[in-house]
Amino acid sequence: MCAAVKMRPDEVDLDAPLVGRLVAAQFPRWAGLPVRRLPSSGTENAMFRLGDDKVVRLPRHPGAVGSVAHEQRWLARLGPALPVAAPVPLERGGPGEGFAWPWSVYRWLEGRNPVAGAVDRPLSLAAELAAFVTALRGIDPRGGPPNDRGVPLADRDGPTRDALARLAGRIDTDAVTALWEQALRAPARTAPPVWAHGDLSPGNVLVEDGRLAAVIDFGGAGVGDPAVDLIVAWNLLPASARGAFREAVGADDAEWARGRGWALSISLIQLPYYWETNPPLAENSRHVIREILAESRALGALPPSGV
Repeated sequence: MCAAVKMRPDEVDLDAPLVGRLVAAQFPRWAGLPVRRLPSSGTENAMFRLGDDKVVRLPRHPGAVGSVAHEQRWLARLGPALPVAAPVPLERGGPGEGFAWPWSVYRWLEGRNPVAGAVDRPLSLAAELAAFVTALRGIDPRGGPPNDRGVPLADRDGPTRDALARLAGRIDTDAVTALWEQALRAPARTAPPVWAHGDLSPGNVLVEDGRLAAVIDFGGAGVGDPAVDLIVAWNLLPASARGAFREAVGADDAEWARGRGWALSISLIQLPYYWETNPPLAENSRHVIREILAESRALGALPPSGV
């Protein structure tokens, strides 16, 4: 997907010349370094490579502005405690050159985004993702911000059902609605809140030589119910590696059901919204829905397809 495609009516225009001017004006030691926009399926921020070892990250719309300060503050606590690389803020830029919001310069992280259905070494990746999730959960949560996705699934019921209505005729809405209602019946978390990334999707995972190299985009990280980080079991890992991931994370039946519910809800809400404007994200949403339907039928939670 071309990264310049606008997905929201309130997105601003961003291009390499603008980023070059911002960098030159505010960080003159980097003036003259080549700037190029990076293709991305992300919806909140635009990424520009700056020279060989830096990346500039700018919010694409007003709703993403708060994540700049959020990441700058909390990555200093979270990053050093994680078993894989996380973004390292180098500088925080401010408004200028006609751009109205703060922005960040980060150290460049090597790797590529994996593709669901084409994962190399899935069992190793499952173990590495589980180690990341476990380490994040183990960081002291005191004073941490609330995770917007660390809430009860019932808080998602309205927008999820709205999405189901919009998807009528495009997916098996009867079966998916039944699965969503099953997820809503899962017992709520009673343990204290802990840290969760909140958006552990293929676009926020970097792999290198088949190994997990980094996790990026901590703009939604916070404390709450960490079941949302189990979504990677369906949006990236194949069915053959799901059990290993679950065992390594230590998810009980209730947490696993909530995690599946989160994966379903996120995909259902994203799919109609990005059907035309973000094909990679829409395709991953379809993938998640297919995987959860197939898994549920294999487990006997739904009748076989076509019955």
